[in-house]
Amino acid sequence: MKLDTEEPEEIQLNMTAMIDIVFQLLIFFIMTFKVVAQEGDFNIKMPMASGPATDIETEPPELIRVLLRSGPEGIINSIQVDDEIETLTFGPDPELYLDLTDYIEQKLAGEGDPESGYDTEVEFDIDYGLKYRYTVQAIEAVSGKVSGGKVKKLIEKIKFKNKADEQ
Repeated sequence: MKLDTEEPEEIQLNMTAMIDIVFQLLIFFIMTFKVVAQEGDFNIKMPMASGPATDIETEPPELIRVLLRSGPEGIINSIQVDDEIETLTFGPDPELYLDLTDYIEQKLAGEGDPESGYDTEVEFDIDYGLKYRYTVQAIEAVSGKVSGGKVKKLIEKIKFKNKADEQ
């Protein structure tokens, strides 16, 4: 008896379907990819190369304390400014915030360096009952002013006094 000895057929894979799937996945990932924007613009000033760290003298920034005092019903009563040299109180007149802005501007101009606003800090001490809008107006008054259609920056570093630390 004679057996048929046929050679087995070669098995071929159809690569067309595989290539179609790969291209579909590639297009899917390209279309759904989102570039994430940077989360924040950090104003970081890196130090210049210098000698050993022991040679560097650091001076604490000048601190101006601004006390916002409230009157009845949370309305601002007065603003007291203390810069460790003198203490001024701006009364309950409508020009209260303009007086504060003028004082900060004169303080920075007296130092002669317009860049000194970067080294000066303002610390707010706010009465508990004061309405929020008066605090915002005071922050605007120390951070800059608009003159002649241009914004003049004054103070960039603002912090708030923590009442919990006093107790």
